[in-house]
Amino acid sequence: MELWFALTLLSSPVLPTHLRHMAAISVPVLGRDGGETGTYDFDGDELASAISKQLLHDAVVMYERNKRQGTVQTRSRGMVAGSTKKIYRQKGTGRARMGAKRTPVRRGGGVTFGIKPKDWYTRMPRKAVRLATRMSILSKFQDGQAVVVDGFDLDEPRTKLAADRLKALGLYGQPALLALDGHDPLAWRACRNLEHLWVRPVGDLNAYDVLHQRQFVITTAALDSLLGRADQRLAA
Repeated sequence: MELWFALTLLSSPVLPTHLRHMAAISVPVLGRDGGETGTYDFDGDELASAISKQLLHDAVVMYERNKRQGTVQTRSRGMVAGSTKKIYRQKGTGRARMGAKRTPVRRGGGVTFGIKPKDWYTRMPRKAVRLATRMSILSKFQDGQAVVVDGFDLDEPRTKLAADRLKALGLYGQPALLALDGHDPLAWRACRNLEHLWVRPVGDLNAYDVLHQRQFVITTAALDSLLGRADQRLAA
């Protein structure tokens, strides 16, 4: 599957601490029919004070490494079937000297320095993983690949309803990640048959999923939760 990593687009270096300030971001909020129903304004510093390409790269490599099973293995000369007896005597035959039939120089023999099972697991500090996730989301807004919708409520778990919503947003058939405020069984069941659409609760987002998909779709409730505005919305 093709990866839409936006790391090459993040060409600006990390600024010194006293100069770090992200510009205010204003994005339109789209309704059920794809029309604009308002705007969502927030400061980029609410997500991250800067974008580090190195941190994003390290996070993507970590997720890729942890997906590897590491169960590949080749047989050495001690694992292949066959006798360890010398094939013929050392001298007097006129042929080149030869040992057991399981030697790596013979067909059907073992593999020299073969691949062995390996644990590819690696980890990053928890704060670095969280920061990489927020940086990846901020990069989507800066690159114009983020879409904010007022909600993704469906009346029933039908794929056609989810496809119609994506068509109204102009995202049908494009690799997209849909971030919801929480686990929505109806939305998940309706979207699971759409090949290029991933659905995640906002609490389960990570840098790999955000950068893997070209478009990032998030509901206003999920964005409020991400920016810590959910309590303010309930109080209002």
